[in-house]
Amino acid sequence: MKERILVTGGAGFIGSNFCNLNKDKFAIVALDNLFLGDPDNLDPEIKFIKGDACRLEDLQRCGDAFDYVLHFAGTSSAPMFMDDGFVDGYTNSVKSFCQTLEFARKIKAKKFLYASTSSLYANNPMPLVETQQVTPPNHYSVTKCLYEDCARCYNQVYPEIETVGFRFMSVYGPNEEAKGRYANMISQFVWDIARDLPPVIFGDGDQFRDFTNVKDVVQGLTRAIETDKKLGSEVFNIGTGKTCSFNEILREINEAMGKNVEPVYIPNPVKEGYVRGQHADITKISEILGYIPTVDLKTGISDQVRNLKKEKIKETSSDLIRDKI
Repeated sequence: MKERILVTGGAGFIGSNFCNLNKDKFAIVALDNLFLGDPDNLDPEIKFIKGDACRLEDLQRCGDAFDYVLHFAGTSSAPMFMDDGFVDGYTNSVKSFCQTLEFARKIKAKKFLYASTSSLYANNPMPLVETQQVTPPNHYSVTKCLYEDCARCYNQVYPEIETVGFRFMSVYGPNEEAKGRYANMISQFVWDIARDLPPVIFGDGDQFRDFTNVKDVVQGLTRAIETDKKLGSEVFNIGTGKTCSFNEILREINEAMGKNVEPVYIPNPVKEGYVRGQHADITKISEILGYIPTVDLKTGISDQVRNLKKEKIKETSSDLIRDKI
């Protein structure tokens, strides 16, 4: 009998990829309020329930016999806290996390896995290591810091449920169309170039990220579910241990699409702790879970171009959110 998994935010970017790639391995239920998700992202075999992880009654509609709960719901990037999104950003993020964590314990799930963020590291020395002291540079990363602290305390009080966090680096891959301007920069560049629009780059384009394909993120999550090792309240980086600049990304995408679309460089409008570089140390997840990145950047970008859903693209470069960290 397959083990059962509840995935909140299951029709979103990372959630849908986890569900689709693991549909033959687990019995999966995806819960999503469709703010940044799309049920079309999910394989028809996946059971989908429209609902909000902030609402206990919606979680209960999913059932009460899950072995694992994965939490990807909640506010997912720094720009969502801008302007009028400040209060709602905190409310949605924190309430959905606490509600889902408590639900997971009460139904006696073995593990609660959740999305943290590499944004916590801000401009720490690189490579970024889980043991570094972190000072969240923006409201989004403040909520993720709360996730980690809450999960650690929760596991101390209720050791019967493991609470495992993942600091995702810059994740890209299919099924981001519903995120629109909040999508990863690689997705947005692909969408712009597909329509011969000039991608917008903040500053000189030499800033860099540890771009990680979502298939490898799913690999790390799956290994954490399947391991027999006691994880307690561990937090892991998921990245590649390699970096690439924005200018290099643009060249790779143009090459993959057979185009030569030039970008527009503008002064960086981000005022709240902009991160210049990102480079993950993945020693911990490799040693404990056996994680090894499998998708190189050139292959990942080629896949992104091949799977382009042009009819679902929502936004244009004029929206000017090109780097959500």
